[in-house]
Amino acid sequence: MDIELPFRGDLVQQHGYLHAGVTTAIADSACGYAALSLMPADAAVLSVEYKVNLLAPAIGSRFLALGRVIKSGRTVTVVRGEVLAFTEQGEASQVLVMQGTMIAATGRGIAG
Repeated sequence: MDIELPFRGDLVQQHGYLHAGVTTAIADSACGYAALSLMPADAAVLSVEYKVNLLAPAIGSRFLALGRVIKSGRTVTVVRGEVLAFTEQGEASQVLVMQGTMIAATGRGIAG
């Protein structure tokens, strides 16, 4: 699952880079949607845990979060994500990698 975010000045930290919380959030969302794509139709997805490595400042005109399933089980799914920053010229650099665990939540009034 891929999620794209254009640069937004209201989402930066004190040095003008896209805030790490934002890059983490789009990676988590991309991973969550990737996991959800393999879950039953009546399930919702929740993050159980994740680990993030911030590899470089998030400098760019747009950002692309990629979420991929490593292993999908009946209840638990292991995912991997990354965020790429793109310059105006289209050059990409990897700014974040993530590994996480998602759970299929059913029967808790949150599916759908």
